Amino acid sequence: MSARLPLVVANWKLNGNRDLLAEMLPALTELDASQVETVLCTPFVYLGDEFGDVQKGAQSVASQSSGAFTGEVSAQMLREVGCHYVIIGHSERRAMFGETDNVVAQKVKATLDAGLIPIVCVGETEQERESDATLDVITKQVKSVMDILPSFSDSLVFAYEPVWAIGTGKTATCEQAEEVHYNIRQILMSYNHELAMSTRILYGGSVKPENSKELFSSENIDGGLIGGASLDVESFTAICENAVA
Repeated sequence: MSARLPLVVANWKLNGNRDLLAEMLPALTELDASQVETVLCTPFVYLGDEFGDVQKGAQSVASQSSGAFTGEVSAQMLREVGCHYVIIGHSERRAMFGETDNVVAQKVKATLDAGLIPIVCVGETEQERESDATLDVITKQVKSVMDILPSFSDSLVFAYEPVWAIGTGKTATCEQAEEVHYNIRQILMSYNHELAMSTRILYGGSVKPENSKELFSSENIDGGLIGGASLDVESFTAICENAVA
């Protein structure tokens, strides 16, 4: 891992409760924030709770700022309850809710406009990897976001999550993950070399305490976007500790 401050993000998805939150927060507070940054992305209903020194994150956001959009939550609303981060373009949102590259890009712009930090998810399906289309897919997804922004923001975070490794128990090898992370950084360099070098790129896809240390040792992997393992306090804190540079 580089000099970039490691970032580990818990994505609870449609899971968790206040009991788990009460157990998780003290454990994360004990981590050295100067060595690893942790973010807890709970379901919306818990984001109004007090998180103490732990960073709050949302799992999605509306692309609009207001209006007749039943069930949506704007980036400004998330900011008002203390959120700092927003996951955008997760593979489950793309597949189950029809979020296109354009929708993802609009959500990223809305999030940045509200002063929040988007965690932009990109990744290929198993079929796309088998047909050697991984880098083409990643390039299209990254550029669709970068091309809509008026300038390269230093608040961007990217997360590579191979769709075939989400909730399947499969994990990309360190070599596979590093190759994609390296290429994401190369794409970003075409916009701004300095900011590309400081942008954190996370890996997500069946990350566990057992494989996280090796993954995080790669030069261009700056932390993780953690799903299932983030629902267990011991497992998630172990992953956070493995991310310490």
